[in-house]
Amino acid sequence: MLTVAQHAFPEYADQMAGVDVLPDDDLPRAQIRIRMALQALVHDTQGLAAHDVLVLVDVFGATPCTAAMAACDGLPTRIVTGLSVPMLWRVLCYADKPLDDLVNRALLGASQGAIHATVTRRQNQNAPPAAHDQDDHHHQ
Repeated sequence: MLTVAQHAFPEYADQMAGVDVLPDDDLPRAQIRIRMALQALVHDTQGLAAHDVLVLVDVFGATPCTAAMAACDGLPTRIVTGLSVPMLWRVLCYADKPLDDLVNRALLGASQGAIHATVTRRQNQNAPPAAHDQDDHHHQ
């Protein structure tokens, strides 16, 4: 997802970080890696907390989410689960908004980005002819 975000919004590349939680990562190791990435984004050059950070994770309750919740403790962050491309793009389109607004936009992006897309016949068009099945024809 980080690659998708950086491709679509390269102007924010230095304000993003991604942490892959690998299948063999235990919770403490994942938490440390996430905390390191967060501290790089949250703190300014003097080490002071200067930026709010929105953390997007895949599934609530899974190791990445649990590790992120622990890693975010005490930092100016919010966590939203259910990461999808529409959610990601909605957040990045409004990246200059306050953190609470980004949380709401992320949730809207997720819910409005899931669409049941079906292919329908164009209006006023006849249905295509049925397939020619030799078994349905009478022999002369």
